[in-house]
Amino acid sequence: MKTTLLVVGRTVEKHYITAIEDYIQRTKHFMTFDIEVIPELKNTKSLSMEQQKEREGELICKAIQPGDVIVLLDEHGKEMRSVEFANYMERKMSTVNKRLIFIIGGPYGFSDKVYQLAHEKISMSKMTFSHQMIRLIFVEQIYRAMTILNGGPYHHE
Repeated sequence: MKTTLLVVGRTVEKHYITAIEDYIQRTKHFMTFDIEVIPELKNTKSLSMEQQKEREGELICKAIQPGDVIVLLDEHGKEMRSVEFANYMERKMSTVNKRLIFIIGGPYGFSDKVYQLAHEKISMSKMTFSHQMIRLIFVEQIYRAMTILNGGPYHHE
């Protein structure tokens, strides 16, 4: 199984980039994991919030392949503790044949079409974080899940 974090727009803050890349490299010791970036929309001032979501949704849909399992990182999704997420990842590793795709949408969320394609939704927290920060938090949790599953010292009960 290949796991991908699909994001809208590149990460711009250098400290986030460095930390995200570090966790991706650590995670690759355990599984195939990468980030795929969908370019940010240009000239969005003339677009409504709904139009932006629709256009981003079209780009997200183009990045999805048949057989992909789609999980949206969404405020209305299921919340999990880190150990629960590790168990979730373990189940996915034994049931997903192609790609497991986690998606972080743009600033206004997802279009209806993307919601319809999704198999599941996960919430990282009831709190709101910047899209830049949630990328770092998510890749850290992927790494933490892998260390939990592999008996590493990274997680303490």
